[in-house]
Amino acid sequence: MPLEWIADPGVFAAHRDDWERLRSADPEATFFHTPRFLELYWEEFGEGAPQVAIVTHGGEPIGLCPFEVRHGLLSFLGGFEVTDYMGPVGRTEDRARIAKEVMAGLAARDDWDRADLEGLPEAGSWLGALAEAAETAGLAAEIADDDVAPMLDLPVGWDAYLAGLKPRQRHEIRRKERRLRERFSEVRLARSSVETLAPDLDRFVEMHRSSEGPKGRFMEGMEPFFRRLGRELLPEGVFRLVFLEGDGEKLAGVVAFRFEDELLLYNSAYDSAHRSVAPGMVLVSEIVKEAIGEGCARLDMLKGDLGYKYRFGARPRVIRRLLLERR
Repeated sequence: MPLEWIADPGVFAAHRDDWERLRSADPEATFFHTPRFLELYWEEFGEGAPQVAIVTHGGEPIGLCPFEVRHGLLSFLGGFEVTDYMGPVGRTEDRARIAKEVMAGLAARDDWDRADLEGLPEAGSWLGALAEAAETAGLAAEIADDDVAPMLDLPVGWDAYLAGLKPRQRHEIRRKERRLRERFSEVRLARSSVETLAPDLDRFVEMHRSSEGPKGRFMEGMEPFFRRLGRELLPEGVFRLVFLEGDGEKLAGVVAFRFEDELLLYNSAYDSAHRSVAPGMVLVSEIVKEAIGEGCARLDMLKGDLGYKYRFGARPRVIRRLLLERR
């Protein structure tokens, strides 16, 4: 059969090699598409069993798409709050075949009433392929808004980066750094190690809880997942928790993922007692500088169409969702 459904939490380990091969061959796939991340997500937030579609051709897997079903709602595996990009993986030339088999397989299932397939970049080819295949399978498909994920393309050097900014952006970055250094005699980046991870995450969570509005409540229910990500992925060099310190005091922090030639800024927080010197902005500029020094090609600021991201020269990337209903 060209499509096989696997509903078993062991799928991440059993099919890891094929999953990684397909992800590596997919130019649109990200860290969030890896079986490593999705397995951690499932172990923390999953209910029942994951629903993984594997498409084969000539006896070999050519595509894979993980889903989950909760109370009749079908979604890509990953969770709306913690996974920025979701969907299938496979080679570009196999898109149409994979999408056709996956949508036909979904139409034949009776365990969902509606689908919200989030995390599909508008500029990518998966969105159109899945929408067309859904209609062919007899499903009603609608492309709707999801979010915007600003992306920063990085040049080969810091001077080149600054030169590429608008004069006002360049001035603001320098002014904020100067103001902070006037307040603190010693300013530096401090990256968490395996030994310091637990207390450093304590401080990061504390910064979150001191924030006003929804950000102050974000870690409710999320803290165990962040700690798990750190324990599992920091030793591999993927997970990073980086602080901006002033005279030994942690002023702002960011959780990021270093994956292949990208750095993904996953979450950030700062000490509101020092908001007058904008430690969060200074931290991001230092993260950009560090990423350039490491040879990263891109810095992905992920979902959230927030104004501060564009102050660093990021360009908007529209993210869509595919809504499905039965006719």
